[in-house]
Amino acid sequence: MEKIVVVVVFMVLLSCQNKKQESFGVEKTAVPEVAENSVEAKIKLGESIFNGVGLCHTCHKPDQKVIGPSIKEIATIYKEQNADMVDFLRENAKPIVDPTQYEVMKTNFAVTKSMSDEELQAIELYMHSLIK
Repeated sequence: MEKIVVVVVFMVLLSCQNKKQESFGVEKTAVPEVAENSVEAKIKLGESIFNGVGLCHTCHKPDQKVIGPSIKEIATIYKEQNADMVDFLRENAKPIVDPTQYEVMKTNFAVTKSMSDEELQAIELYMHSLIK
């Protein structure tokens, strides 16, 4: 009887070794590789900063005004006026979208001033990508 139990346990262990772990209803799809310096990679970086360390998402939503104007509204106005968001985020340009909210936005310049030009440009690219 002990031999049968040992054989059964051994067979169960062997049969489990080569099985792939099954997903539970979530199918993984292949994500195409993105070149590190591509526009797509920069947009992803901008989105990550916008929704992460930048905390921009707390006041700006893609297509609705919350505390600040929507991302689409900001990007559209900056595009129409050929203005530079990075200059604004560095506090080197006056607000052009909603000057009445400038005082609220000023508290965030400590965060944006600590960002590199590459990070700020990535945020700008991400925001512009939402109006295409």
